Amino acid sequence: MTLTPTPLADCCVIEPTPFQDERGWFCRVFCKEAFQTVAPDLEWVQINHSFTRARGALRGLHFQRPPHAEAKLVRCVAGAVWDTVVDLRRESPTFLHAFAVELSAANRKMLYIPPRFAHGFQTLADDCELLYHHTHPYTPQAEGGLRYDDPRLALRWPLPPACLSARDLAHPLLDNTFEGL
Repeated sequence: MTLTPTPLADCCVIEPTPFQDERGWFCRVFCKEAFQTVAPDLEWVQINHSFTRARGALRGLHFQRPPHAEAKLVRCVAGAVWDTVVDLRRESPTFLHAFAVELSAANRKMLYIPPRFAHGFQTLADDCELLYHHTHPYTPQAEGGLRYDDPRLALRWPLPPACLSARDLAHPLLDNTFEGL
């Protein structure tokens, strides 16, 4: 597997290296040893699986506030998504910067998202499924979110956003007093 840094510190794209033969293929999707340079104390405690029916649907941008902040490893196992993260770490040189990558069943790419990042995605096809590995259990009272259309973030989505949840539409816009996590 190859871990490729993104422009956001500590965030990386992972590309498994499949072994192929006449039967098909096999690849590692996680190796603790390979992640030692990125996250030496990484431990997955929860794995979630999501299904999104319609092309253009947008989920996010979600995060967990400290002390419940979580790292994530996201992989698309059906369809294709435009996966987007925003660095919310106030001490980071990339504070409020974003990064996006296409994750798909075909390209097998994954995204490692450090704690204190917001995460969201837009489906590029119908019937998309994602697997999420988390380093902290979901804690409802610690959840937060950013608006997908916040002018301060100026995110570019590949399709007109559709099928947003009431919760995601209710996230407040950032103002100049937002200090991060």
